[in-house]
Order: sequence, then structure tokens, then C-alpha cells
Amino acid sequence: MSEAAPLTFSFLTLFPELLAPFASEAILGKAAARGLIGVNLVNLRDFAGNRHARVDDAPYGGGAGMVIRVDVAARALASLPPADEVILFTPAGERFTQRTAEELSGREHLAFLCGRYEGFDARVEGLVTRELSVGDFVMMGGEAAAACVLEAVARLRPGVLGDEASHQADSFSSGLLDYPEYTRPPEWRGEAVPEVLRGGNHGAVAAWRREQALARTLARRPDLLPGAGLTPQDSAALLRLGVSPAQLDAWGAPPPPVPKRRRSARRGAAVPAPAAEGAAAEADVPPER
Repeated sequence: MSEAAPLTFSFLTLFPELLAPFASEAILGKAAARGLIGVNLVNLRDFAGNRHARVDDAPYGGGAGMVIRVDVAARALASLPPADEVILFTPAGERFTQRTAEELSGREHLAFLCGRYEGFDARVEGLVTRELSVGDFVMMGGEAAAACVLEAVARLRPGVLGDEASHQADSFSSGLLDYPEYTRPPEWRGEAVPEVLRGGNHGAVAAWRREQALARTLARRPDLLPGAGLTPQDSAALLRLGVSPAQLDAWGAPPPPVPKRRRSARRGAAVPAPAAEGAAAEADVPPER
């Protein structure tokens, strides 16, 4: 199987020096050095079209601040190879999420327009394929948002992380917040690492981690649960955590598993089998006569 082509990120910005160190250090720098990703920093001033390298002008209709010209953005984009997506950072854009990162990680070339001042001339919207926002707050420019997207998307590319499966259990990748992690020392200031993590039973560890992820999500981000792809075992765990059956139904969660019945060896009676770990408690089933 041939290796995947590298994913190139092109950032069109007035301040490429803000992104240069971020893209050249740590894991991103190593990934770039190995040819897994490429980071192309394009200075919008190089396409100003005037000897003063001026890229902005006063807004029509008056008002505070300056607006970046559409013709500057168009010339900068035209200098690039064709991009799979041309993305504008703007408060009006769709919310950037882990799902968005996963989608973008499958592309080969992404171009990003990073605004400053009062942003771009509105006609720039006709040059882009997507508008993104990293949150409901205002920054001084798009470079910080670009750094967030670069890291979130690049880490999903094959070979960028040392452990190919490490991102699959991350917060939001599974639809839930991540479970708590522990390392040495085994006890610190009276707080011990949970015994299940030191017992060597991988099945028990996996079950504990899943329930911890559910508990954290329920306590901190319950809005994530309706879209988390819950299983019957998850429903049983959520019931133990105090969620009502009505709430599970509102989330579209499946019913918890029903314990299987087993035959008594001595009397041939049908009795409930011990509930599997993660199953909801059921009323006792009377013996058959």
C-alpha cells in the first residue's frame, strides 16, 4: 500500500511570524520534517499591489477600523496550487469541532484566510468554500484559530502521532469526554491510583474507563450524550449514575441489556443469571413451577 500524500496547510496572513514557530516545533515540526504534513505561510502584504504594501482600506459607509481588500486576498489565493478547501476564520462560521477536524484530515491541501483589523471585505466570502469559528469570543486575528486547527487536524494524519490509535480515545472522538489518566507515583498526598488500573485485567480496565468517561460527560458536558452513540451497556451505567429512564429515552439511548436466565442444576428451576458487569438491576424472577 502506498503512503498517503502529505497534507499541506496554507495560511494566508499578515503575520506569518506568529505561526512559524508553532508549525516548526514539537510534534508538528517533526511531522513536517518527515514529510507527513506541509505548512505554507503566505504573507498577504506580498500581494498588496502597491509600493507601500498596504492591504487594507477604510470601510465604505464609515465606521471604526480598517478592512482587508478582496483583491489582495484573491491574488494571494491565486498564487497557490488548487486547494480542496478554502477556509475563512470568522465569528459567523460554523463551529469547529472534532468531527470537522476528522473531515479536514482527509484532504490534501487546505488554505486558510486569517483576518485582522475589521476582517476581510465581504466579497471574500465568494472566494471560500467554508467559514469556521473556534468559539463564541473575539480575538485580534485569525492566527490563533489557525494554530488550533493546524494542531487538531494534523495530529489525525497517519504517522504524525507515535501511537496510531492514541487519538481514537480522545475527548470528543468517541462522542464523550476522555476518562481520567494516572501514572506514577501510585499514591500521592493520600490519593491512590484506582486499584482496577493496577490489576492487569484489561477487560475490567476498559469497562472502568468507559464508565468514567460517561460519568465525566454526564457531570460536565451532558449536552454531548445525545450524540454519543450510546450502547445498552452505557445505558445501564448511566442508570447506575442516577440518570432516569425517561432521560435515556429523550437522548435516544438503547435500553439496558436484560440479564439472561439460567437453570438451577438441582431443581431445574429458571433463575436469573448474575447481571453482567454494566447491566441494569432487574427484579428477581420467580422459579417456574
